[in-house]
Amino acid sequence: MEHTALAELLAGLPFPAFVVGADERIEAANAASLPILGQAAVGRNLALALRAPPLLAAVAAVHAGEAARDVPLRLSDETLFRANVSPLSGPGGMRAFCVLRDMTSEVQSEAIRRDFVANVSHELRTPLTAMIGFIETLRTSARDDANARERFLGIMEREAGRMNRLVRDLLHLSRVESEERMRPRDQVDLAGVLRGAASTVRPGAEEKQSHITIIGADAPVMVTGDADQLTQVFLNLIENAVKYGAPGQEVRVSVTRETVSRGAFLRVDVIDRGEGIDPIHLPRLTERFYRVDAHRSRAEGGTGLGLAIVKHIVNRHRGSLRIDSRKGEGSTFSVLLPEGE
Repeated sequence: MEHTALAELLAGLPFPAFVVGADERIEAANAASLPILGQAAVGRNLALALRAPPLLAAVAAVHAGEAARDVPLRLSDETLFRANVSPLSGPGGMRAFCVLRDMTSEVQSEAIRRDFVANVSHELRTPLTAMIGFIETLRTSARDDANARERFLGIMEREAGRMNRLVRDLLHLSRVESEERMRPRDQVDLAGVLRGAASTVRPGAEEKQSHITIIGADAPVMVTGDADQLTQVFLNLIENAVKYGAPGQEVRVSVTRETVSRGAFLRVDVIDRGEGIDPIHLPRLTERFYRVDAHRSRAEGGTGLGLAIVKHIVNRHRGSLRIDSRKGEGSTFSVLLPEGE
């Protein structure tokens, strides 16, 4: 194949591709491969352009007359590729035609899927194991023990409720992820959403002798959004503020306007006066199943999915979520939403 024709063939490929001659030098390379091989790759020895023993071995095998090979390739920046090396005959001997496919996102997605399945399995297995144990006990040694029966049934009810909340949140998470790229178009009164969410959480706050104060939501405040999903966001945040705030303290919800580079936004701050969160945990709070205190979260009825759901809903609304917290000083969860018309 003529050098010009070879270069044209490589240029038409959307992924990194290059040809290595029988002398181990790179004869041709397309633009997509140059960030990997170097801008002056053509004419250089492959071993000098790219330190990748599996790829070098595959090229040597093809030059020796063996069949095409498919090898994994990990670069120094942790990018993962699958390299296909095929024989390409022509003047001057057998060449090696190398095509690289970026597998980084695919591998990361698979790792996320495995972790997700493992976490869900663990979260369901724990209450199921407890319930099975109690059922066996009620059928045998505690069959005629009324006190034990009531105690065990109470625990089983709590565990069943925990599984029900987990399944509910998994369904919510699946739905908001599938809709994340679909921008809402309805006009929603954010003030009404906040008052409704606070009203729902208020009985739990009263049990802790805490009170919820809303500032800046006396008049309608319009945003473009999905009313049900926004209600879910602020129910979660206000409920968390009540759960993890100190008893007898105020949970403050304030609405202000803020102008950033992207335009005018409405900012809702949900502020508690609780123990606060060590800053080391803040970047991971919206990960699925991530908990600062797993035991306390489960005891409070948390599934570890609430903030992940909040993040996806806020993303769908083209907004942002900010978290500010310090140990001993409480926490502030801020939601910024584009202001409606």
